[in-house]
Amino acid sequence: MSISENIKKFKTEIEGVSLVAISKTKPTADLLEAYNTGQRLFGENKIQEMTEKWEDLPKDIEWHMVGHVQRNKVKYMAPYVGLIHAVDSLKLLKEIDKEAKKNNRIIKCLLQIKIADEDSKFGISAEEAGSILKSEKLAEMENVKVTGLMGMATFTEDEEQVKKEFQYLKSVFDEFQKNFKELKTLSMGMSGDYEIAVECGSNMVRIGSAIFGER
Repeated sequence: MSISENIKKFKTEIEGVSLVAISKTKPTADLLEAYNTGQRLFGENKIQEMTEKWEDLPKDIEWHMVGHVQRNKVKYMAPYVGLIHAVDSLKLLKEIDKEAKKNNRIIKCLLQIKIADEDSKFGISAEEAGSILKSEKLAEMENVKVTGLMGMATFTEDEEQVKKEFQYLKSVFDEFQKNFKELKTLSMGMSGDYEIAVECGSNMVRIGSAIFGER
């Protein structure tokens, strides 16, 4: 199927769930095809590539940074990024707040919880995330807004393990929501496991190869 057909299929299949089209390494022509089908949320994992695409493509696109973020690179995306998915420290939030202030913007962020049984995956524990959400330092930040949680499941064919990890993150999200009403987004699920993620309560999925084809 074409990119536009894939987008339409997903919009029907996961109605009510935000679809972030992960467009890393893909040419702008591919993104434009998705854009012309009505897609407006695009995710990238490298700031330089995302910035180049932001400069070339329509300005009503909301850009999501889905990769691990180094603090010294935040300034390059601060003028335009809509949502940063993988925030894993108070120090990073402080840097995002500082650069957002310079650009007179409020930048939305998700805290990345480590749910996978893999050392290569980034993220913090639920306890660390709770400490960040309760901290006075976060309360003092005016240009950054934590709006939810994000997690990546273990890369495995064991669907029960994946389901268990997503269910755990959903339970953390539900618990946090009792005290932090501003948490609205639960970003979990990618091309290989989005169906399980949606079944477990995800309201934002990050789909790349299932839309654009293999890299």
